[in-house]
Amino acid sequence: MAENVNLCATSISDPLRKRPQDGLSREILDLKRRMNAVILAHNYQIPEIQDLADFVGDSLGLSQQAAKTSAEVIVFCGVHFMAETAKILNPGKKVILPDRAAGCSLEESCPADKLRQCQEGNPNFFTIAYINCSAEVKALSDVICTSGNAVKIVNAAPPERDLLFVPDENLGSWVKEQTGRPMTLWPGNCYVHVEFTHAAISKLRQQHPDAPLVAHPECIKAVRMLADEVCSTEKMISYCRQSPAKSFLIATESGMLHRLKKECPGKEFVAAPTETCRCNECRYMKMNTLDKLYDCMRAGGPEVELNAEIIRRARDPIQLMLDISAR
Repeated sequence: MAENVNLCATSISDPLRKRPQDGLSREILDLKRRMNAVILAHNYQIPEIQDLADFVGDSLGLSQQAAKTSAEVIVFCGVHFMAETAKILNPGKKVILPDRAAGCSLEESCPADKLRQCQEGNPNFFTIAYINCSAEVKALSDVICTSGNAVKIVNAAPPERDLLFVPDENLGSWVKEQTGRPMTLWPGNCYVHVEFTHAAISKLRQQHPDAPLVAHPECIKAVRMLADEVCSTEKMISYCRQSPAKSFLIATESGMLHRLKKECPGKEFVAAPTETCRCNECRYMKMNTLDKLYDCMRAGGPEVELNAEIIRRARDPIQLMLDISAR
Protein backbone atom coordinates (compact mmCIF):
# COMPACT_ATOMS: atom_id res chain seq x y z
CA MET A 1 0.00 0.00 0.00
CA ALA A 2 1.28 3.45 -0.89
CA GLU A 3 1.79 6.22 1.64
CA ASN A 4 -1.45 7.91 0.53
CA VAL A 5 -4.06 5.41 1.66
CA ASN A 6 -6.62 6.77 -0.76
CA LEU A 7 -4.50 5.94 -3.81
CA CYS A 8 -3.99 2.23 -3.39
CA ALA A 9 -5.70 0.84 -6.47
CA THR A 10 -5.34 1.44 -10.17
CA SER A 11 -8.39 2.10 -12.29
CA ILE A 12 -8.59 0.13 -15.53
CA SER A 13 -10.79 2.10 -17.90
CA ASP A 14 -12.68 0.32 -20.68
CA PRO A 15 -11.39 -3.21 -20.06
CA LEU A 16 -12.71 -4.30 -23.47
CA ARG A 17 -9.71 -2.48 -24.97
CA LYS A 18 -7.26 -4.04 -22.53
CA ARG A 19 -7.51 -7.75 -23.30
CA PRO A 20 -8.41 -10.26 -26.03
CA GLN A 21 -12.11 -10.41 -26.84
CA ASP A 22 -12.95 -13.94 -25.73
CA GLY A 23 -16.58 -14.89 -25.20
CA LEU A 24 -16.44 -15.52 -21.45
CA SER A 25 -14.85 -12.15 -20.79
CA ARG A 26 -17.56 -10.43 -22.81
CA GLU A 27 -20.26 -12.24 -20.84
CA ILE A 28 -18.66 -11.20 -17.55
CA LEU A 29 -18.54 -7.56 -18.62
CA ASP A 30 -22.15 -7.76 -19.81
CA LEU A 31 -23.18 -9.21 -16.45
CA LYS A 32 -21.30 -6.44 -14.68
CA ARG A 33 -23.27 -3.78 -16.55
CA ARG A 34 -26.63 -5.47 -15.95
CA MET A 35 -25.89 -5.97 -12.23
CA ASN A 36 -24.52 -2.44 -11.72
CA ALA A 37 -21.43 -4.12 -10.27
CA VAL A 38 -17.80 -3.18 -9.83
CA ILE A 39 -15.09 -5.84 -10.24
CA LEU A 40 -12.12 -5.55 -7.89
CA ALA A 41 -8.97 -7.63 -8.36
CA HIS A 42 -6.09 -7.99 -5.96
CA ASN A 43 -2.54 -7.65 -7.29
CA TYR A 44 -2.04 -11.41 -6.91
CA GLN A 45 -4.96 -12.47 -9.09
CA ILE A 46 -4.43 -14.24 -12.43
CA PRO A 47 -3.77 -11.88 -15.37
CA GLU A 48 -7.13 -12.64 -17.04
CA ILE A 49 -9.00 -11.38 -13.97
CA GLN A 50 -6.73 -8.37 -13.47
CA ASP A 51 -7.33 -7.33 -17.05
CA LEU A 52 -11.12 -7.45 -16.63
CA ALA A 53 -11.23 -5.57 -13.34
CA ASP A 54 -12.33 -1.99 -12.84
CA PHE A 55 -9.70 -1.59 -10.13
CA VAL A 56 -6.52 -3.53 -9.36
CA GLY A 57 -4.63 -3.01 -6.12
CA ASP A 58 -4.25 -4.06 -2.50
CA SER A 59 -7.18 -5.07 -0.32
CA LEU A 60 -7.73 -1.78 1.51
CA GLY A 61 -7.29 0.36 -1.58
CA LEU A 62 -9.80 -1.76 -3.48
CA SER A 63 -12.38 -1.50 -0.69
CA GLN A 64 -11.93 2.26 -0.59
CA GLN A 65 -12.38 2.48 -4.36
CA ALA A 66 -15.59 0.48 -4.12
CA ALA A 67 -16.99 2.98 -1.63
CA LYS A 68 -16.51 5.75 -4.19
CA THR A 69 -18.52 4.08 -6.93
CA SER A 70 -22.26 4.02 -7.51
CA ALA A 71 -22.16 0.24 -8.01
CA GLU A 72 -24.68 -1.76 -6.02
CA VAL A 73 -22.64 -4.99 -6.10
CA ILE A 74 -18.96 -5.45 -5.27
CA VAL A 75 -17.35 -8.47 -6.93
CA PHE A 76 -14.14 -9.03 -4.99
CA CYS A 77 -11.54 -11.21 -6.69
CA GLY A 78 -9.17 -11.93 -3.85
CA VAL A 79 -9.33 -13.95 -0.65
CA HIS A 80 -12.09 -14.08 1.94
CA PHE A 81 -10.76 -11.57 4.48
CA MET A 82 -10.43 -8.99 1.69
CA ALA A 83 -14.08 -9.38 0.74
CA GLU A 84 -14.95 -8.99 4.44
CA THR A 85 -13.00 -5.73 4.54
CA ALA A 86 -14.97 -4.51 1.54
CA LYS A 87 -18.20 -5.35 3.38
CA ILE A 88 -17.03 -3.56 6.55
CA LEU A 89 -16.31 -0.40 4.57
CA ASN A 90 -19.40 -0.77 2.35
CA PRO A 91 -22.09 -2.27 4.60
CA GLY A 92 -24.93 -1.13 2.34
CA LYS A 93 -23.58 -2.92 -0.73
CA LYS A 94 -23.76 -6.56 -1.70
CA VAL A 95 -20.29 -8.18 -1.71
CA ILE A 96 -19.70 -11.43 -3.56
CA LEU A 97 -16.56 -13.42 -4.33
CA PRO A 98 -15.78 -16.18 -6.84
CA ASP A 99 -14.72 -18.82 -4.28
CA ARG A 100 -15.65 -18.71 -0.60
CA ALA A 101 -12.89 -21.24 0.16
CA ALA A 102 -10.17 -18.80 -0.94
CA GLY A 103 -8.57 -18.27 2.46
CA CYS A 104 -5.25 -17.02 3.83
CA SER A 105 -2.60 -18.66 6.01
CA LEU A 106 -2.24 -15.42 7.97
CA GLU A 107 -5.95 -15.22 8.72
CA GLU A 108 -6.02 -18.89 9.71
CA SER A 109 -3.05 -18.47 12.05
CA CYS A 110 -4.93 -16.06 14.32
CA PRO A 111 -8.39 -17.33 15.39
CA ALA A 112 -10.42 -14.73 17.25
CA ASP A 113 -10.86 -16.92 20.35
CA LYS A 114 -7.08 -17.44 20.67
CA LEU A 115 -6.46 -13.72 20.30
CA ARG A 116 -9.05 -12.96 22.98
CA GLN A 117 -7.32 -15.36 25.37
CA CYS A 118 -3.98 -13.68 24.71
CA GLN A 119 -5.45 -10.23 25.34
CA GLU A 120 -7.02 -11.37 28.58
CA GLY A 121 -3.56 -12.46 29.76
CA ASN A 122 -2.33 -8.85 29.50
CA PRO A 123 -4.98 -6.11 29.86
CA ASN A 124 -2.34 -3.54 28.91
CA PHE A 125 -2.01 -4.89 25.37
CA PHE A 126 -2.65 -2.45 22.55
CA THR A 127 -3.46 -4.73 19.61
CA ILE A 128 -2.25 -3.74 16.15
CA ALA A 129 -3.70 -6.07 13.53
CA TYR A 130 -2.34 -6.40 10.04
CA ILE A 131 -5.28 -6.14 7.66
CA ASN A 132 -4.71 -9.78 6.62
CA CYS A 133 -7.03 -11.10 9.33
CA SER A 134 -10.69 -11.95 9.83
CA ALA A 135 -13.44 -9.46 10.62
CA GLU A 136 -13.68 -10.96 14.11
CA VAL A 137 -9.98 -10.28 14.75
CA LYS A 138 -10.33 -6.75 13.42
CA ALA A 139 -13.21 -6.25 15.85
CA LEU A 140 -10.92 -7.27 18.75
CA SER A 141 -8.14 -4.91 17.69
CA ASP A 142 -7.31 -1.34 18.65
CA VAL A 143 -6.02 -0.34 15.22
CA ILE A 144 -5.46 -1.95 11.81
CA CYS A 145 -2.39 -1.50 9.63
CA THR A 146 -1.23 -2.43 6.16
CA SER A 147 2.27 -3.29 5.03
CA GLY A 148 2.52 0.24 3.64
CA ASN A 149 1.56 2.15 6.77
CA ALA A 150 2.54 -0.27 9.57
CA VAL A 151 5.58 1.78 10.61
CA LYS A 152 3.50 4.94 10.94
CA ILE A 153 0.76 3.13 12.87
CA VAL A 154 3.23 1.59 15.34
CA ASN A 155 4.99 4.92 15.86
CA ALA A 156 1.61 6.46 16.72
CA ALA A 157 0.69 3.75 19.26
CA PRO A 158 0.34 4.87 22.92
CA PRO A 159 3.82 4.75 24.52
CA GLU A 160 2.44 3.50 27.84
CA ARG A 161 0.83 0.40 26.30
CA ASP A 162 2.35 -3.01 25.55
CA LEU A 163 2.11 -3.59 21.82
CA LEU A 164 0.73 -6.85 20.43
CA PHE A 165 1.22 -7.22 16.66
CA VAL A 166 -0.91 -9.81 14.86
CA PRO A 167 -0.85 -11.99 12.84
CA ASP A 168 2.35 -11.67 10.72
CA GLU A 169 5.55 -12.17 12.71
CA ASN A 170 7.76 -11.24 9.74
CA LEU A 171 6.04 -7.94 9.02
CA GLY A 172 6.05 -7.30 12.77
CA SER A 173 9.77 -8.06 12.98
CA TRP A 174 10.50 -5.63 10.14
CA VAL A 175 8.38 -2.93 11.81
CA LYS A 176 10.28 -3.44 15.08
CA GLU A 177 13.52 -2.89 13.17
CA GLN A 178 12.19 0.35 11.65
CA THR A 179 10.61 1.80 14.79
CA GLY A 180 12.58 0.40 17.73
CA ARG A 181 9.28 -0.23 19.52
CA PRO A 182 9.16 -3.45 21.57
CA MET A 183 6.27 -5.64 20.46
CA THR A 184 4.89 -9.08 21.18
CA LEU A 185 4.62 -10.81 17.80
CA TRP A 186 1.90 -13.31 16.99
CA PRO A 187 3.40 -16.56 15.58
CA GLY A 188 1.85 -16.37 12.11
CA ASN A 189 3.19 -15.95 8.60
CA CYS A 190 2.28 -15.93 4.92
CA TYR A 191 3.15 -19.38 3.65
CA VAL A 192 4.02 -17.90 0.24
CA HIS A 193 6.52 -15.31 1.41
CA VAL A 194 8.38 -17.55 3.86
CA GLU A 195 9.31 -19.90 1.01
CA PHE A 196 11.79 -17.35 -0.34
CA THR A 197 15.24 -18.19 1.02
CA HIS A 198 18.54 -16.38 1.39
CA ALA A 199 20.38 -19.05 -0.62
CA ALA A 200 17.99 -19.07 -3.58
CA ILE A 201 17.83 -15.30 -3.87
CA SER A 202 21.58 -14.87 -3.40
CA LYS A 203 22.08 -17.15 -6.40
CA LEU A 204 19.60 -15.11 -8.44
CA ARG A 205 21.36 -11.88 -7.50
CA GLN A 206 24.60 -13.31 -8.84
CA GLN A 207 22.86 -13.96 -12.15
CA HIS A 208 21.40 -10.41 -12.25
CA PRO A 209 24.00 -8.23 -10.49
CA ASP A 210 22.54 -4.94 -11.73
CA ALA A 211 18.90 -5.70 -10.89
CA PRO A 212 17.61 -4.30 -7.58
CA LEU A 213 15.85 -6.79 -5.32
CA VAL A 214 12.44 -5.58 -4.16
CA ALA A 215 10.98 -7.66 -1.33
CA HIS A 216 7.70 -7.64 0.55
CA PRO A 217 8.05 -7.23 4.35
CA GLU A 218 6.23 -10.54 4.85
CA CYS A 219 9.49 -12.20 3.73
CA ILE A 220 11.84 -13.60 6.37
CA LYS A 221 14.64 -11.39 7.71
CA ALA A 222 17.37 -13.30 5.83
CA VAL A 223 15.66 -12.29 2.56
CA ARG A 224 14.86 -8.74 3.63
CA MET A 225 18.55 -8.21 4.41
CA LEU A 226 19.38 -8.86 0.75
CA ALA A 227 16.79 -6.42 -0.58
CA ASP A 228 17.45 -2.99 -2.03
CA GLU A 229 13.89 -2.04 -1.11
CA VAL A 230 11.45 -3.63 1.33
CA CYS A 231 7.94 -2.38 0.67
CA SER A 232 4.28 -3.11 0.07
CA THR A 233 2.95 -4.17 -3.31
CA GLU A 234 1.72 -0.66 -4.04
CA LYS A 235 5.08 0.90 -3.18
CA MET A 236 6.73 -1.65 -5.51
CA ILE A 237 5.00 0.04 -8.43
CA SER A 238 6.26 3.54 -7.63
CA TYR A 239 9.74 2.29 -6.72
CA CYS A 240 10.17 0.40 -9.99
CA ARG A 241 8.65 3.20 -12.05
CA GLN A 242 10.98 5.83 -10.56
CA SER A 243 14.14 3.73 -10.47
CA PRO A 244 16.56 4.12 -13.39
CA ALA A 245 17.13 0.36 -13.35
CA LYS A 246 15.82 -1.60 -16.32
CA SER A 247 15.31 -4.94 -14.57
CA PHE A 248 14.17 -5.93 -11.08
CA LEU A 249 14.02 -9.03 -8.92
CA ILE A 250 10.62 -9.26 -7.21
CA ALA A 251 10.18 -11.23 -3.98
CA THR A 252 6.43 -11.44 -3.57
CA GLU A 253 3.58 -13.51 -5.00
CA SER A 254 4.13 -13.92 -8.73
CA GLY A 255 0.81 -12.39 -9.74
CA MET A 256 2.34 -9.01 -8.96
CA LEU A 257 4.58 -9.24 -12.01
CA HIS A 258 1.63 -8.86 -14.38
CA ARG A 259 0.69 -5.50 -12.94
CA LEU A 260 4.30 -4.36 -12.72
CA LYS A 261 4.79 -5.07 -16.43
CA LYS A 262 1.67 -3.07 -17.28
CA GLU A 263 2.54 -0.15 -15.00
CA CYS A 264 6.24 -0.03 -15.95
CA PRO A 265 6.44 -0.77 -19.69
CA GLY A 266 9.89 -1.40 -21.07
CA LYS A 267 11.24 -2.80 -17.81
CA GLU A 268 11.97 -6.44 -16.98
CA PHE A 269 10.73 -8.20 -13.85
CA VAL A 270 12.11 -11.50 -12.63
CA ALA A 271 10.17 -13.53 -10.07
CA ALA A 272 12.34 -14.40 -7.09
CA PRO A 273 12.79 -18.17 -6.78
CA THR A 274 12.11 -20.55 -3.94
CA GLU A 275 14.19 -23.65 -3.36
CA THR A 276 11.87 -25.66 -5.61
CA CYS A 277 10.72 -23.33 -8.37
CA ARG A 278 11.39 -20.04 -10.11
CA CYS A 279 8.25 -18.30 -8.91
CA ASN A 280 5.85 -18.43 -6.04
CA GLU A 281 2.06 -18.56 -6.27
CA CYS A 282 -0.58 -18.38 -3.56
CA ARG A 283 -2.87 -21.36 -3.97
CA TYR A 284 -5.70 -19.38 -2.38
CA MET A 285 -5.41 -16.41 -4.74
CA LYS A 286 -5.26 -18.76 -7.70
CA MET A 287 -8.53 -20.45 -6.69
CA ASN A 288 -10.33 -17.61 -8.45
CA THR A 289 -10.78 -18.23 -12.18
CA LEU A 290 -12.73 -16.62 -14.99
CA ASP A 291 -15.26 -19.46 -14.85
CA LYS A 292 -15.81 -18.97 -11.11
CA LEU A 293 -16.03 -15.21 -11.60
CA TYR A 294 -18.74 -15.68 -14.20
CA ASP A 295 -20.61 -18.24 -12.07
CA CYS A 296 -20.61 -16.08 -8.94
CA MET A 297 -21.90 -13.06 -10.85
CA ARG A 298 -24.60 -15.11 -12.53
CA ALA A 299 -25.69 -16.68 -9.22
CA GLY A 300 -25.23 -13.55 -7.11
CA GLY A 301 -23.00 -15.41 -4.64
CA PRO A 302 -21.26 -16.64 -2.59
CA GLU A 303 -22.11 -13.47 -0.64
CA VAL A 304 -20.17 -12.09 2.30
CA GLU A 305 -22.49 -11.37 5.21
CA LEU A 306 -21.45 -9.91 8.57
CA ASN A 307 -23.63 -8.92 11.49
CA ALA A 308 -23.98 -5.23 12.24
CA GLU A 309 -22.11 -5.41 15.54
CA ILE A 310 -19.03 -7.01 13.96
CA ILE A 311 -19.10 -4.40 11.20
CA ARG A 312 -19.31 -1.56 13.74
CA ARG A 313 -16.53 -2.89 15.95
CA ALA A 314 -14.26 -3.80 13.02
CA ARG A 315 -14.77 -0.46 11.32
CA ASP A 316 -13.53 1.57 14.31
CA PRO A 317 -9.88 0.32 14.20
CA ILE A 318 -9.87 0.69 10.42
CA GLN A 319 -11.03 4.28 10.76
CA LEU A 320 -8.35 4.95 13.36
CA MET A 321 -5.77 3.66 10.89
CA LEU A 322 -7.10 5.99 8.21
CA ASP A 323 -7.05 8.93 10.61
CA ILE A 324 -3.44 8.24 11.65
CA SER A 325 -2.35 7.77 8.04
CA ALA A 326 -3.86 11.11 7.06
CA ARG A 327 -1.85 13.05 9.65
